[in-house]
Amino acid sequence: MTEMTPVTDATAAQSATETPAPRKLAVPDTQTVTQVKHYTDRLFSFRCTRPASMRFRSGEFVMIGLMGDVNPKTGKQKPLLRAYSIASPSWDEELEFYSIKVQDGPLTSKLQHIAVGDEIILRPKPVGTLVHDALLPGKRLWLFATGTGFAPFSSLLREPQTYEDYDEIVITHTCREVGELTYGHDIIESLKTDELLAEVIGDGFWKKIKYYPTTTREESPKMGRITDLMRSGEAFTDLGVPPLTPDTDRAMICGNLAFNLELKEMLEGYGLVEGANSDPKHYVVEKAFLD
Repeated sequence: MTEMTPVTDATAAQSATETPAPRKLAVPDTQTVTQVKHYTDRLFSFRCTRPASMRFRSGEFVMIGLMGDVNPKTGKQKPLLRAYSIASPSWDEELEFYSIKVQDGPLTSKLQHIAVGDEIILRPKPVGTLVHDALLPGKRLWLFATGTGFAPFSSLLREPQTYEDYDEIVITHTCREVGELTYGHDIIESLKTDELLAEVIGDGFWKKIKYYPTTTREESPKMGRITDLMRSGEAFTDLGVPPLTPDTDRAMICGNLAFNLELKEMLEGYGLVEGANSDPKHYVVEKAFLD
């Protein structure tokens, strides 16, 4: 927890002189940043205003970004846009995003420095495959994430339909270091005291969740890649659930490309078939996301 400094006239005046003015963008489709939270030197989240007319399904993504550097030859700037999963649920009045920081990344090298009051570009046309419509009815929903791939599941875990459609939700999150699990852990914990969701879904709705965080580098209570832990059977034993079967299990995958491909092969080995918005089946993969 960060220690809070009492605000006095003097400190307020000092902050006013030291805090840079919010960055406003002279382009269409801009939204204002309302909150920024840094978790590690590689990860941060932020919230921004939501266009009044924007509608989306929990689990979808949009294109967001900032203006790029001025082209020395033309003197013009072009928007730098990337696909970002919306981490907030469809009913939230604001939009939330969870991002990596890449020091030499064209967009994230700039995006990681945004502050409250700054503007970002947001193209309000959500799309994506990690939605309930792309899955057939089932008993247990598996959400497999690595790194910032937790973002769409942050949305789905706060979506009432998730608990209406399934008796059990298993969320696995594999990261290199313990600190990289913080965002997901905080989301899971917040559900236990979410009075709004409890009123809509029912008290104790969060008890349907089985949360399975693992690390691959830094020591933690559970270490290993989720795919290895599934192959050995250890994950199923720890969770107290049987291996996946198309009769009862549905799955969503959001992680780095190698993880997505490996898990796709494993799920198909269990007999699950990949679905789409137009053809619901047993599992779906977010192809736009690269951790």
